[in-house]
Amino acid sequence: QVQLVESGGGLVQPGGSLRLSCAASGFRFSSTYMGWVRQAPGKGPEWVSAINTGGSSTRYADSVKGRFTISRDNAKNTLYLQMNSLKPDDTALYYCSRQAGWDQRGDYRGQGTQVTVSS
Repeated sequence: QVQLVESGGGLVQPGGSLRLSCAASGFRFSSTYMGWVRQAPGKGPEWVSAINTGGSSTRYADSVKGRFTISRDNAKNTLYLQMNSLKPDDTALYYCSRQAGWDQRGDYRGQGTQVTVSS
């Protein structure tokens, strides 16, 4: 079965950095577009970023463009999200998402990893 396991979240000060990882199994990772979605307390899900199968093309929400970088290692079946210049508004539960192409809705998500940006 499809499994997506996120890690790397934590508490960081404004301006700091974190790198999230997502270990994927149960499907052909290298043939699948992948993405990240986040959900802040009391708010709906927000699509953050996505990457194509080979990693040559990426897309970002305007709110994170220039600060976050999505990447993947198909040999390790792992998706990453490098987050720099973090702001308190980035505080959320971050989910790895399996996407059908560039469709942001996704069909599977992991359990999420918490990112808290606070001084």
